[in-house]
Amino acid sequence: MKLMQAAPAIATMKHDLDRVFERFFEPTFWPLGKARTLESMWEPTLDLSETEKEFVIRLEAPAMARDDFDVDIDRNLLTLSGKREFHKEEKGEDFLWQERQEGRFVRTIRLPAPVQESKVEAFYVDGVLTVRLPKAVETAKTKVTIK
Repeated sequence: MKLMQAAPAIATMKHDLDRVFERFFEPTFWPLGKARTLESMWEPTLDLSETEKEFVIRLEAPAMARDDFDVDIDRNLLTLSGKREFHKEEKGEDFLWQERQEGRFVRTIRLPAPVQESKVEAFYVDGVLTVRLPKAVETAKTKVTIK
């Protein structure tokens, strides 16, 4: 399986759409206030690699604590979720530009083959969550005789 990086045009289009929605949800236009006051979502980047014995997922999510993550596996579906929050503005400080994303995230990955769920390991070091998923032992195929 060959992985490809998303085109920069997609990131630009997402940014443009975010700006449209931010303008739509401004207090003068919408009674609920800006979109940032609502529960926000973000999507951390991840890599999926494969060795002979396991799949390895590395999810980039700096400024989070180990307890902020949830790792769930159901057969061949892996779900990584969590929540990241930054401290709000300091007293007497007003943001001129803010790009760091916060809020909840959920990433679900369909694994290409079954894994040994009981042996899955996860580590969070230097802003990267690494999940190691040992491949399930393949059973020998059985030839069925047709009667």
